[in-house]
Amino acid sequence: MAWNPHVLKSDPRGRDPSDVLRELQRQLGPGMGRRILFGILGLVLLVGVMTSYAQVEPDEVGVILRLGRFIGTVEPGPHFRMPFGVDRIVKVPVQRQLKAEFGFRTERAGGRGASSYAAESSDMKRESLMLTGDLNVAVVEWIVQYKIKDPYQYLFKVKNVESMLRDIAEASMRAVVGDHSVNEVLTTGRQAVASQAKLMLQDLADRYETGVDIQQVVLQDVNPPDPVKPSFNEVNQAIQEKERVINEAYAELNRVIPRAKGEAEEALRSAEGYAIERVNRAKGEADRFARVYEEYRKAPDVTRRRMYLETVSQVLQRAGQKVVVDESVKGLTPLLNMQATDPAVSASASQMEGRR
Repeated sequence: MAWNPHVLKSDPRGRDPSDVLRELQRQLGPGMGRRILFGILGLVLLVGVMTSYAQVEPDEVGVILRLGRFIGTVEPGPHFRMPFGVDRIVKVPVQRQLKAEFGFRTERAGGRGASSYAAESSDMKRESLMLTGDLNVAVVEWIVQYKIKDPYQYLFKVKNVESMLRDIAEASMRAVVGDHSVNEVLTTGRQAVASQAKLMLQDLADRYETGVDIQQVVLQDVNPPDPVKPSFNEVNQAIQEKERVINEAYAELNRVIPRAKGEAEEALRSAEGYAIERVNRAKGEADRFARVYEEYRKAPDVTRRRMYLETVSQVLQRAGQKVVVDESVKGLTPLLNMQATDPAVSASASQMEGRR
């Protein structure tokens, strides 16, 4: 018999509700209550199975809370827990590198496309504007990269870790920048500022039990404020020009002085060599004269003739070509035509006569 839903409507005749229930049971048929009971039990069992299973991802750690109380942690993988919300697993990404940006906000990271940044707001200007140690102002933008090293501290020791981390990171950077000059912050001391800020930030994070490990502090962009940027650039150009001129002077100094030292050393060595050569030559000449004199004492005539012949041989080698004409020879003169009127021949004859 089909169930009529109008049975549960108010009976205008004022029948007893028990009669209405019996009529409903008669319409549903026998065993319907048992089927409803089994359906409810099956639904409860299904909900229990579903609420007792949890999957922790490879870069996460599960924190078990039993009725809101910390019990322990579980490693990545499938896990079973007490169902119906008795146990709750909070997943904490301990292997994921997180970051906090200061002075700017990235809306879209640059992969294949270019990165886009949010419009500059008053909060960004406030957190990036800093006073340096020499009472100048610099606009500092930086990034803090960190990981969660203690899930318990991260969840229960601090109410809002991200907000706390931003506050202590800003305090650390301001303290370090306040100990350096504006030139160090803008140019040569950037790495030192980042390293000192990282150490100070890690110390504060451990002191407040945030449960995070600071991986790196990176200075993204450091500039003077916009109103004074042109003047600051001119000062930097003047400093760079000064450094360039100083470097060129040192280069010229390093080039000229070694050359002068080398030339002086060369002149000194040349003079020493000349002195040694002259002394050795004088000693040799003196020794040669002594030996010749010894030979001359033994045989004066032979030595005198030999010395004459050697001297004449040396002189003739330097004199060039010569024509020697004996006055007693009569047949050679007509061949030479010594009496010719030709100027060239006369000049040649005069030259030969002069050579005589």
